[in-house]
Amino acid sequence: MTPRNEQRGGEGIDVAGPSDAQPIVFVHGAIFTRKQWAPQRRGLSDRFRVVAPDLPGHGARADEPFRMAPAIDVLEEALERHTDGSAVLVGLSLGGYVATEYAYRNPDAIDGLVLSGCSANPVRGLDRGTRLAGGLGRLLTKPDLGSRAVEKLATRWVRTRDLAPAIEREIVDAGFYPRGFGDAGPELAGEDFRAKLSTVPASTLVLNGEGDRLMRRGQRDHAAAARDGRVEVLANTGHICNLDRSDTYTDRIRRFVRRSVPTEQQGRQG
Repeated sequence: MTPRNEQRGGEGIDVAGPSDAQPIVFVHGAIFTRKQWAPQRRGLSDRFRVVAPDLPGHGARADEPFRMAPAIDVLEEALERHTDGSAVLVGLSLGGYVATEYAYRNPDAIDGLVLSGCSANPVRGLDRGTRLAGGLGRLLTKPDLGSRAVEKLATRWVRTRDLAPAIEREIVDAGFYPRGFGDAGPELAGEDFRAKLSTVPASTLVLNGEGDRLMRRGQRDHAAAARDGRVEVLANTGHICNLDRSDTYTDRIRRFVRRSVPTEQQGRQG
């Protein structure tokens, strides 16, 4: 029998919380790993089933280049093995685009969507910028020296956030994977994620950091494309808003699930 309260970190995936609770699957951004969501796992696993896998090119899957198709396979396996078949998906940056693609392909598996740092739609001009950014990322991180420089910057950035020491260590010890950023560009460029979002019947929260100027420019159009979308902005935060203000971000996720997921589904929490 599966224990009612479960917390474990398998190969490339973290699972925590009651096995019969409402599932929330978190999808990390480029460079980071599943440990990006450590603050949310800690804050939500008392009441929710929290699942966070590594994407290809990151963490336990660092030896695989990032590609969208295997990233979708990762989410499919996570939902099949660790939920009752549906979940709220939370994605940030690259993870937000992956979550949107998964929701587009599997609309019946989505209880709700929270999308952060991914409301710039990489079409009609932005597709070229996305390809260029990916190419630049690959160029800069191809030499080991470039990758190490990005890893040092990412480590320093995490250590300047207001995080519990254990959470900070967990994120830093998992490492950083700069090449994932370069690989992602060609996979995203030209894909109309806003049109894909419009086909998803579940509620969507576009949750961006106040300082994330590029993403905020498209956030209202992104939310308007969703069947039931809304925008919230976290003050004094940037692109990686789940770490800039981790407690506030966690609280917004909790509120969204309670407001948007039908009561009978939340009854899974017992």
